[in-house]
Amino acid sequence: MGNTLRRISLILLCLLTCFTTSLSNASSATTSTLAPMLQSIVPTVVNIRALIKITDINTLSRLQKNQQGLGANGAIPNQVLSMGSGVIVDADKGYILTNAHVVQDAERIIVTLSDGHHYLAKIIGLDRPSDIALLQIHAKNLMAIHVANSNTVKVGDFVAAIGNPYGLNQSVTSGIVSALGRNTLGIEAYENFIQIDAPINPGNSGGPLVNTAGELVGINTAILAPDRGSIGIGFAIPSNLAQSVMRQLLAYGNVKRGTLGVGVQDITPDLAGAFGVTQDKGAVVTLVMPGSPGEKAGLHAGDIVTAVNGTEINNANDLVNAIGFVRVDSTATLAVLRGGKQYNINAKLVDPKVRDAENARADPFFYGVALKNFRLLSPIHGKIEGVLVVVVNEDTNAWHADLRAGDVITSANQQPVKSVDDLKKVAASGKDSLLLNVLRENGAVFLVITQES
Repeated sequence: MGNTLRRISLILLCLLTCFTTSLSNASSATTSTLAPMLQSIVPTVVNIRALIKITDINTLSRLQKNQQGLGANGAIPNQVLSMGSGVIVDADKGYILTNAHVVQDAERIIVTLSDGHHYLAKIIGLDRPSDIALLQIHAKNLMAIHVANSNTVKVGDFVAAIGNPYGLNQSVTSGIVSALGRNTLGIEAYENFIQIDAPINPGNSGGPLVNTAGELVGINTAILAPDRGSIGIGFAIPSNLAQSVMRQLLAYGNVKRGTLGVGVQDITPDLAGAFGVTQDKGAVVTLVMPGSPGEKAGLHAGDIVTAVNGTEINNANDLVNAIGFVRVDSTATLAVLRGGKQYNINAKLVDPKVRDAENARADPFFYGVALKNFRLLSPIHGKIEGVLVVVVNEDTNAWHADLRAGDVITSANQQPVKSVDDLKKVAASGKDSLLLNVLRENGAVFLVITQES
């Protein structure tokens, strides 16, 4: 019996020793140093100091939002020093990617390299909706980071964030990718963030997020900070999105976005079942605006957009982002599922301002006005037949003429109108102005809409 117990003890001891050795080896493997990779990456990271003149309350509010702070005793200063980070993406030409909010409205920008050298930088261009800016310095022997395809990033990937939090140059933190495709956060107009748990703080903005190969996968941009400090939830702009903006900034100095003119929503299992499809990804077209590129291309309500220019569309936000980075006057090829069949639809995107101007010229009197047929037996006005004004958009000819929502148009150019069609016919036969008789509350007024009100 004693020998048996002794043998069991030896076996257990052996197993325990083997298990401990395995844990030790695993721990050693998972805590291997990032130092060799960082040695080649840190020289590509720069410190950015931008002197920003306070010209209005909007500039001050933006700086406060981005945690740049106020002057002594809470006084409003004439100038604020905005601190951030950047990453060199082209060594020969000295191009540096950073956040637009770091350098927006800057009068002077100083870039400091990892070796301590300082350079004046100029803004090649910036795009506020995506929060990307491109700077340039003239310096020799620069090192540039290699830009990775951010579409290959996966939840759980190890990443490192490098920057200058609170002015602490070349600080490095590490963590994992917590989530992908974060949107509707209200941080930027176009959102497709990589969420990370690597701690970032004010001053990290514009710095690189890198993978374990030392490649750029994102631009660190924002934190979830209830108490104005990092709680381990940060957001980075994917490198593919940053590069898309960069290409337009290099080519044109700005980003001009076209519009498709459609309303969309996420495809859900219930919607997929109702449409009789198995598609669980995509954006469902809910509305196609008259005269829009979407209408001209042949999009219909109920179409499910699954890709734009070959890029998969998972939800409505993906479609908004994809269209938002197609240059104005360019053609977007949309893969559309309709009635169980796949179609490719080409839509030429136009500048929304240009489209609005064209629509205003086509309907100068009632562009931006929503109208509906109206019939009522009123104790004051008796039997009313006319056109009810439902909405009047600001800064339109009708708005300048003081046409209001709730008005009832009963005549145009002294001709009775009983429907929207009647009103449009009279307006079309008019010249530079249109005389309206309008019932308003308990009275009536005459208004004159001119084409240049």
